[in-house]
Amino acid sequence: MLITHDTRCALDTVVDLVNTAPEDDTTPDGLADVAALEAFVRDHEVSEVGVLTEFDLAAVRKIRARFAAVFAAPDARSAATMINELIAAAGTTPRLTDHDGYDWHVHYFAPGASVADHLAADCGMALAFFVVAGEQERLRRCEAPDCRHAFVDLSRNRSRRYCDSRTCGNRLHVAAYRARRKEAAG
Repeated sequence: MLITHDTRCALDTVVDLVNTAPEDDTTPDGLADVAALEAFVRDHEVSEVGVLTEFDLAAVRKIRARFAAVFAAPDARSAATMINELIAAAGTTPRLTDHDGYDWHVHYFAPGASVADHLAADCGMALAFFVVAGEQERLRRCEAPDCRHAFVDLSRNRSRRYCDSRTCGNRLHVAAYRARRKEAAG
């Protein structure tokens, strides 16, 4: 599957956006305030965003929850329905642009769109490409019992199980090794 630079950026953005949500009552919200949203926008180089407000923060949190549902979708039809709703609500207006030193690429949001509509359109289209390619199962959640982070499995054989093999994957492998050693020791 060919993934263009702007699609990859949108995928990274949507994964990071979904992963800002608190996993339970004890973990903080990664988008706790407008300053956190501003940092998220800056870190992900989200273009054409004006001054952000509490209204923007609330709207982004709503689409974050809707994107999280896409990663939990049981099948392509369910994912497609949710993605279609996100994209339609954003009022997509595809247009070619070559800003900030990047070659020609497509923006799907309308000029002057809110940051929530911008994210819904661009990130929604990136996820749509996976559904169209029959690759919806690559939109996953970490299988570690204490982690439910979203990720996009870009491995060749669709075998990735953890959001990060160096943390979640390694922790589970070490725990399994120790359990086997303890059982063998008797």
